[in-house]
Amino acid sequence: MSTEGLIIGYSGLSHLGLVHAAASASKGFQIIAQDTSLSKVRNLRNGHTDIDEPLLTELLIKNKKNLKFTSIVKDLVDCDVVFISLDVETDRFGKSELTAVNNSIDEILKVIPESCILIILSQIPPGFTRKINSQYSKFLIYYQVETLIFGKAIDRALYPERFIVGCVEPNIKLNEKYYKFLKMFNCPVLPMLYESAELTKVSINAFLAASVAMSNTLAEISEKIGANWSDVIPSLKLDKRIGQYSYVKPGLGLSGGNIERDLYTIAQLGKKYGTQFNTVNAIIENSQHRKDWLWKKFKDTSIFKIKNSKIGILGLSYKENTSSIKNSPSINFIDKLSAYRVSVHDPLVKTTLPDFVTFFEKIYDCIEGVDLLVLATPWSDYKNLDLARVKETMRGITIIDPYELINYDLANEMGFLHICLGKKP
Repeated sequence: MSTEGLIIGYSGLSHLGLVHAAASASKGFQIIAQDTSLSKVRNLRNGHTDIDEPLLTELLIKNKKNLKFTSIVKDLVDCDVVFISLDVETDRFGKSELTAVNNSIDEILKVIPESCILIILSQIPPGFTRKINSQYSKFLIYYQVETLIFGKAIDRALYPERFIVGCVEPNIKLNEKYYKFLKMFNCPVLPMLYESAELTKVSINAFLAASVAMSNTLAEISEKIGANWSDVIPSLKLDKRIGQYSYVKPGLGLSGGNIERDLYTIAQLGKKYGTQFNTVNAIIENSQHRKDWLWKKFKDTSIFKIKNSKIGILGLSYKENTSSIKNSPSINFIDKLSAYRVSVHDPLVKTTLPDFVTFFEKIYDCIEGVDLLVLATPWSDYKNLDLARVKETMRGITIIDPYELINYDLANEMGFLHICLGKKP
């Protein structure tokens, strides 16, 4: 199918918008990518971005002939389709701040012609698109569910599993230009009511959160009874009712903001309409409980009682392949360590840290002389540590390694006290 003649616009060039703009450009579409930040637009024109996402910079450079970056909203007037693609910030409770999205929609609908299709790609709660459509009924407006994952966003944008599209009416035929755009990605297209699509987005994250919470619950039991949760995982993934891609690895609670946002949305809807939502509250409580795992395990060690001990922490981001520290368990842990000397390393994160923390550019410099080492983020750099060098460089022998980046049996053979999720030390 040809892309000839179609011009696609993106308004909002944070992680969501820039990833989708790059993916669309790679399919051959002419892209007008707009953001209100002059410095961001200037940097993008020069081939630079401050967004840390694997393969993003390479994709932008490879497809630069199809990308026009601008800070001027009126430049979107020539587009056939415009995506509202701002990332929506959340507070610490997961509540969305939608002012910027509303303002963007207002500004764009003042300048684009009625023949242009508006697609809301930003993370919004159920009921939002219907409200926008009632305000601007002369425009054709859709809501498209996004399911990007930090660190794997390019792959998911280029090769989506499916497109979920919210429409004003059921069983409606999608606009020809928009459908032409979607078909270039060669995956199923699922049109449905606005409300159904909005609830689908929330439901996906709710099911993921439930899997994470159940895995964390069972992994904690595993630690207590002497079982190894890593032995259990293969059996779960081979069960077709659960599956090989299921979220059954234990973790340190939900972070990053997006899943927390949707759990908050479900709780708010339950409260508003009088439905039962104790399950959601239980998932939220489980997440908070697991965020303290690092601290609880640290308190169980002999190092905890020795004030001014040196603690080494590898990893600040809430997960690998992103610089985001939103609700990061590592940051939460560091905030409790003011009585100690703390050294940290992260391959991407550059953030302001407390006075008792020293940041190191090199991993083994961070480990030098530490009494206890914490592998807080599963970066690939930390999976290849030379254990002999680690033992020689550390002063102590205790390693808290929730994701078992270091081989458990080998660490124990070498005399380390190796503490992992789902295993009894």
